Amino acid sequence: MPIEQYLETILLLLVTSAAVNDLATRRIPNRLLLAGLASALLLHLLSAHPGASFLTALGGMGVGFALFLPFYLLRGMAAGDVKMMAVIGAFIGPEDVFVVAVLSWCAGGVMAVLMVLWGGRLRLRLVLGNLGRMLSGALVPGAGIAPVGRESAGSMPYGLAIAIGTIAFLTRH
Repeated sequence: MPIEQYLETILLLLVTSAAVNDLATRRIPNRLLLAGLASALLLHLLSAHPGASFLTALGGMGVGFALFLPFYLLRGMAAGDVKMMAVIGAFIGPEDVFVVAVLSWCAGGVMAVLMVLWGGRLRLRLVLGNLGRMLSGALVPGAGIAPVGRESAGSMPYGLAIAIGTIAFLTRH
């Protein structure tokens, strides 16, 4: 079996495990992410072109991290989600991790709408208020990040959205 198939199989197992953990505990274990990262880097080193493959993994890790870090800094996402996207980037490289990020954002958007609809009007007010505070902190120069309101509209297991985006990417080719 070529290295690419091992990478895809382990990545599928990783995102599935992370999604299940995130749904159950609202956490993505660092040990799981570290094991995934070690697997990706090792497999890239065992590929036909280890130097180029390893550099692609590092680039993918950097792009995945950079794409999700702003959401963490705006308090709209947990650190585990950012680390998870970085690890996914180590598996698939910089160009493909961008596609997975976009697919994950789409899945997360659908999940957020469903959560708001499920929660009713009160949750909608909380979501809009918290979103307004986050955006004003991000868009007003020198304002810094606005503090999140006292009340949360609820946490979302974004690891599930990332898993859905990753699985959609893996099954499309």
